Amino acid sequence: MKLQRRSFIKLSAAAVGAMGVGGVAVMSNRAKASPWYHKEVKTVYSICENCFWRCGVKVSVVGNRVYKADGYKENPKSRGMLCPRGQGAPAQTYDPDRLKKPLIRVEGSERGSGQYREASWEEALDYIAKKMLALKESHGTESIAFFGHGTGDFWFVDFLPAAWGSPNAAKPSVSLCTAPREVAAQYTFGRAIGGHEPIDWPNSKYIVLIGHHIGEDTHNTQLQEFSEARKNGAKLVVVDPRFSTAAAKADRWLPIKPGTDTALLLAWIHVLVSENLYDREYVEKYTLGMDKLIPHVKDFTPEWAEQITEIPAGVIRDVAREMAAQKPRAILPPTRHTVWYGNDTQRMRASYILNVLLGNYGREGGFYIAMPPFLEAFPTPPLPLVPAAGGCAGPAAVTEQPEGFRPRADAGKFFAQSTAIQELIEPMITGKPYPIRGLFAYGISMFHTIPNVPRTREAIKNLDLYVAIDVLPKEHVMWADVILPEATFLERYDDFVTVAHKTPFVQARFPAHEPLWDTKPGWWIARELGKRIGLEQFFPWQTFEEYLNTRLMSVGLDLETMRQMGTMVQRGRPWLTDWEKEGRLPFNTTSGKIEIYSEAFAAAGFDPLPKYEEPQPVPQGYYRLLYGRSPVHTFARTQNNPVLMEQESTNAVWLNTEEAARLGFKRGDWAFMINPDGMREGPLPVRVTERIRKDAVYITHGFGHKGKGLSLAYGRGACDAHLQNHYTLDRISGGAGLRNNFVRLEKAPRPRLRSVVQIIRERRG
Repeated sequence: MKLQRRSFIKLSAAAVGAMGVGGVAVMSNRAKASPWYHKEVKTVYSICENCFWRCGVKVSVVGNRVYKADGYKENPKSRGMLCPRGQGAPAQTYDPDRLKKPLIRVEGSERGSGQYREASWEEALDYIAKKMLALKESHGTESIAFFGHGTGDFWFVDFLPAAWGSPNAAKPSVSLCTAPREVAAQYTFGRAIGGHEPIDWPNSKYIVLIGHHIGEDTHNTQLQEFSEARKNGAKLVVVDPRFSTAAAKADRWLPIKPGTDTALLLAWIHVLVSENLYDREYVEKYTLGMDKLIPHVKDFTPEWAEQITEIPAGVIRDVAREMAAQKPRAILPPTRHTVWYGNDTQRMRASYILNVLLGNYGREGGFYIAMPPFLEAFPTPPLPLVPAAGGCAGPAAVTEQPEGFRPRADAGKFFAQSTAIQELIEPMITGKPYPIRGLFAYGISMFHTIPNVPRTREAIKNLDLYVAIDVLPKEHVMWADVILPEATFLERYDDFVTVAHKTPFVQARFPAHEPLWDTKPGWWIARELGKRIGLEQFFPWQTFEEYLNTRLMSVGLDLETMRQMGTMVQRGRPWLTDWEKEGRLPFNTTSGKIEIYSEAFAAAGFDPLPKYEEPQPVPQGYYRLLYGRSPVHTFARTQNNPVLMEQESTNAVWLNTEEAARLGFKRGDWAFMINPDGMREGPLPVRVTERIRKDAVYITHGFGHKGKGLSLAYGRGACDAHLQNHYTLDRISGGAGLRNNFVRLEKAPRPRLRSVVQIIRERRG
């Protein structure tokens, strides 16, 4: 564990050091004679909201200020550690740029003009309720859509839309991130992968990462356990067009041609089958369809794949044999972001089939079987609709909407169990299949998330009602008719976060202090609005403490006990042997077994076994645009955080050394990125490097903010979403493949931007 802790502390040390300038410990500098930790310090349990991993944290509070955030060992996500984002999270609460009061757009002003007047909560909510009821009368409940992201999105994307009667609710975390892997998992194993990927990292002996940017996404527990695996001697192969952080730690780096991953997976399957290297006993016991897979992969040889992937056939064959030698402790972990090229569900199916041939699902060193914790919901009347925006569900979960409600906008996607967020933009413009005239956006960066930003802007202009619920004045927020300022995660209760895991657990979030300014928790906003639009029966609790306490009573706890615990851990059944002791198997497929050959896919007209499809070719003079995560930022949510921006204040475009020389770029130059439609982003620095293929460029996601109210984030770097005018729709899962977008580079002058440190000092006064 010493090596693991040392590497993690090294990653986080910069964040701790930055706090003295960034804003978390700034206040203590003004009272050096009496530092905060010499005063009465209260410890409060919470859940970090600075990324979706949602680590359990305990925060040190003095009065109305949080001075420090730490992980705690009893929480299976943080395990006593936090990444830089977690340690820097409190800075967001005290950001002077925060939204402070409800705002209503000045009558007659254009959306996006930024003309607002302050309003009371009563006026703002009454205004919204009146508009919603008018839309219900003229167009029906389904004419209002709900988008959201984050812990509190349950109230605005699951609960409120289902109670109101709109099936048009969506999260970017599904159709723009996880849909292919979840649909593929459901129709292979009958079980979801889920938010905390169920990989038994410490016991793995051979790990193959395909486009998996571990160490750059900085998912806390995963990074800790990956470090354990390497310390325990696990071999690592990284497949990526870019020499990523993970590739720098690998035994083999395979610089694959972008978009050809399925061909590589099929070739590996061919080797395991043709050389009889797969786990025959496991396959015979737990699966169906092997008899159809064998002839299907006959021609997918390493030599065939070499011509497509540009990885030597000998290397392909060697890696397949090395995986087989370590089965069942060899694994290909699924990455979270799986919408790449439009054939992504089949790519994920190929990956799962390869894992199955290694015999690793439900066995140590492979996939453990994640079970959700038991915790009853608060009793309410039945909701008019099944919530539409949650994770993708299996065949048994496909339900008909009640009579009287129109089809969902994505009803043509047979397997998509969650509304595709990018597909809901079109009805706002065309009115087909029926008009969407209202939109709620909760905690989502609309112009950094949904492809084809000009189309999204056009859609918003067409709306009769646009409501934004957020913490910061991002660009899309300042297009809303009504802006509702939410309290940050440190200032509010939230519903429990239940985590399917090897040891299922429930996390709690308690407020460290009262909300600053005139801000409110999301659950309060949803309840008060619900009361105004005739949904009071679905919000029957008097206080949120009553709501939380009632849920805890189902497991024999109370809220005050949970306040002292932070996390409640339950017993799981992670291995196939645990299930077999109970006389059953965990596969919720139609057959009750792992389905290598998918009869459901065949019946729907899709390939029952995965096939390779070529990606769109790169146009002459352009590069394929690749994108990824920063280890100190989360999507587009943290670029106004002083602690984190001091560490990384802009993104850079990675450009291959030979291409840089050909184009006349050198280290220190800046560039604009321009797509084939003429859209321009930047300027941003050029990173001249051997660490990327010549046919692609790469940037980290989340920069290029255009909201002028963000004093730190505004105008820094480039936004990949503004260059993604096109997406390739996955017909099976509804995922939007975004990597068929292309850019060229043009030299740009270095911008004259004030330094982050200078702005921080000005903000401190």
